[in-house]
Amino acid sequence: MNTTDFTAWSADALGQVEQALSDWVPAAAPAGLGDAMRYAVLDGGKRVRPLLVLATAAAVQGHAEAALRAACAVELIHAYSLVHDDMPCMDNDVLRRGKPTVHVQFGEAQALLAGDALQALAFELLTPDPGQVPSAMQADLCRCLARAAGEAGMAGGQAIDLASVGKPLSEAQLRHMHMLKTGALLQGSVQMGAECAQSPLTPQARDGLARYGAAVGLAFQVVDDILDVTADSAVLGKTAGKDAAADKPTYVSVMGLDASRALAAQLGDEAHQALDATGLAHVELLRALAERVVNRSN
Repeated sequence: MNTTDFTAWSADALGQVEQALSDWVPAAAPAGLGDAMRYAVLDGGKRVRPLLVLATAAAVQGHAEAALRAACAVELIHAYSLVHDDMPCMDNDVLRRGKPTVHVQFGEAQALLAGDALQALAFELLTPDPGQVPSAMQADLCRCLARAAGEAGMAGGQAIDLASVGKPLSEAQLRHMHMLKTGALLQGSVQMGAECAQSPLTPQARDGLARYGAAVGLAFQVVDDILDVTADSAVLGKTAGKDAAADKPTYVSVMGLDASRALAAQLGDEAHQALDATGLAHVELLRALAERVVNRSN
């Protein structure tokens, strides 16, 4: 797939996701809660996770309504996690997506509630009337997202991250932490796209997509660690250098900058090899997304 085709597909997909999020995140939630929810989600972010859902669903000829709902649900989980991570009890950050963080803008209590409400809304989106999405598919998508977001995924990784401040970690320990904290939701995005398939996938396709998701998920975090020390806050849209300032272990602090860049490239290669092994005919979008993750500048 050439760059122009991918750019056009990406713009169309992002437009659909943005419109759906605007439609589904309620402005009318009580006592200003809707304003905080919408502030946390709309008009910002790279939307890598929704794109992974939609690209995977395209590769497996997935159910379109289920895929769009899954794409929005995973972005709501991601947004809620950022709202909570930025709070003073965790990372205490003041800048996210180029604007003040939710707790700075709305206060800590409202930020906590906004995150809670976004998490609940994610699962509401995955469970519409069975006439819109088959019940079994709804259950599979909910299970997939819950596993990626919970103690065996994102939340567990964040717990390790908070417990590791100021402590030396080996590369293996760091990899484990990031595979949970960041990688699980990215890999889960690929798996959710696969769960939208309307015909059973071969074990080879499922395994290849899982390995692709794992490689892309870890690559995303490695590049994040690189950008934290090489880009400025205006480009990143969040506070640059905050991991080093907080004495958090990162790939750059553990391996060095050059080795981290080499690892990101290697993970990109692994993602392409995993797609080769799926046996699926149309994985061009997933290939282009892997390239975007590895070569991104923010």
